[in-house]
Amino acid sequence: MRSSKSHAADVSYKGARSASASRAQGADELRDAKAREAGQPEAGSREAGAQATSVQEAGAKGSGRRGGRGRSGRAGKGGPRPDRPDGGGRADGGRGDGARTDTGRSGNAGRSSNESKARRGGKSGGQPDRRHGQPDGRNMPGGRGAGGAAARQPVPGETRIARAERNPRAGGYRGMLYAALDLGTNNCRLLVAKPEGRSFRVVDAYSRIVRLGEGISTSRRLSDAAMSRAIEALKVCGEKLANCGSPLRARLIATEACRGAENGPLFIERVREETGLALEIVTRETEARLAVAGCSSLVAYEADGVVLFDIGGGSSELVWLDLRNRCGARGLALTRFIRHWTSLPLGVVTLAERHGGTRVGADNYEAMVEDVTSHLSSFSMGPMLSEAIAAGGVHMLGTSGTVTTLAGMHLGLERYDRRRVDGTWLADDEVSAMIARLLAMPYEERVDNPCIGADRADLVLAGCAILEAIRRRWPCERLRVADRGLREGILMELMHADRKGRQHGRNRS
Repeated sequence: MRSSKSHAADVSYKGARSASASRAQGADELRDAKAREAGQPEAGSREAGAQATSVQEAGAKGSGRRGGRGRSGRAGKGGPRPDRPDGGGRADGGRGDGARTDTGRSGNAGRSSNESKARRGGKSGGQPDRRHGQPDGRNMPGGRGAGGAAARQPVPGETRIARAERNPRAGGYRGMLYAALDLGTNNCRLLVAKPEGRSFRVVDAYSRIVRLGEGISTSRRLSDAAMSRAIEALKVCGEKLANCGSPLRARLIATEACRGAENGPLFIERVREETGLALEIVTRETEARLAVAGCSSLVAYEADGVVLFDIGGGSSELVWLDLRNRCGARGLALTRFIRHWTSLPLGVVTLAERHGGTRVGADNYEAMVEDVTSHLSSFSMGPMLSEAIAAGGVHMLGTSGTVTTLAGMHLGLERYDRRRVDGTWLADDEVSAMIARLLAMPYEERVDNPCIGADRADLVLAGCAILEAIRRRWPCERLRVADRGLREGILMELMHADRKGRQHGRNRS
C-alpha cells in the first residue's frame, strides 16, 4: 500500500499577480481562484489576510509493478526551482497522465485582479470556423474563429478557435493550447493547458463558487441572482480565453443545474450573448465518463476494480470500473472498463437545502443518508459489484470537495495543500473518524476550519451523507482522494484525440 503522502502527479501551482490593484475585491478573487484550483474554500472562508501559496505536487512512486512511476514519475531534482516560473517539476500520473502548472507565464487575465498581468497578443484572424455550425466564429471571445482543416473528427461538444500567435517572449505559447470549463451547480472552473508529452502543463486556471443551482430543488428554475453570479464568473473565463495568445481548442460544459432547470437553455443563450462563450449541456453519462478520464491516473495499478464517485452540487455520479481483464491498461484507456454507472439526482446543494446544512444533528444527518440510500437502487448491478468487492482488490476513488476536506483534516493541515491531498489513501476507519469529527463540530467551527471555510461549511455534511450511503452499500477497505475531475478529463480527451489524429495522418502518408 502506498503512503498517504504519495501523489500521482507533479503539479506546480503558481499564484498569478494582480492585474488591477484598483479593484477593491481583487485580493479576495485572487485568493479564491488559487484556493479553489487547489481544492480549497473560497475567500471569506479562510483566515483574514491568508494568501494562497504556491504548491508543487510531489511525483508518486508506483503501486505494484510499473504502477504509476512512469518516465515522468518524480519531481524535478532539488524540488521547485525559483529560477523557473513552473517550479521545475515534471508531470506524472502513470507515464504522463498527470498535469503541471505554469500560471506564471500565462497571458492577459483581463479585468479581474486574480489573473496575470495583461500582455497584449496578436489579433485573431483567418476564415470562420464552420465545422461546428457557428459560421461567425463567435463561440469564443476575442474575435472570429480561425477554422482550418483538421485530420480528425472533433470531440463532441468541442469548440475550436485559432488566433494569430504571439511572440513567446511577450508571454504567448507556440503551438496549440487546450481549455476546459466546467460550470456546475456550485462552482465555475476553468483550466488552460499546453501538451507536454503524454501529459499537460496548466498555464492558467480560475475557480469561483457561484451556487448557480441555489433554490433549484424547489423552484426548478435558475434564479436571477444565481445567473448573474455565474455570468460574472464566465466573463472572467472569457477574458482569460481571449488572451491566451495561441491557437486554442476548448470544451465548455454545463452540468446538472442547467440540465435540470426549466430555464437552463435560455440561460445558455444568455451566456452566449453576454460573454461570447458557447456552453454545452452534457449528459449524465458524459459527466461520469469525464470523471473517470480525469481521475484515471489515480487508479491503483494492481486494482481489480474501482468504485469511483463524483459528489457534485446538484448530482452525484457513481461508476464501477471492472478491471479484472485490464491487461495492463492505464490512463485514459480505463474509460473502456466502465462496467456500470448511475447518476444520483442529489448533490451537496440540493441535499443541504432539503435537510438543512448549518445545524446538523445525528437525526437529520441520518435522514440525509437514508435519502441518498433510496436512490442507490438505480445502480442495477449493485449485487455484482458487492460480489467483486467481497473477492478483494477493489478500492474507492472519490473526487469532490467532501473527500478532499476529509483528507485535509486527516492530515492535520493548517492550510489546504493540494500536493499532499491529491492521491492520499484513507483507510475505512479513518474516513469514519473524520466524518464523526465533522458531525461533532458546530457550524462556527466548520467555518473556521482551514480545509472547509464559510463557503462550504453548510454543504460538507451533506457531502459526507452521500459518501456514507455509498460506503454502507458497498464497503471498501481503502479510499483514494482525487483533487481533480471533469476539467482534467476534458483536457485528456481533447489532447488524446489530437494525438490520435496526427498519428492517423502519419500512417496515411
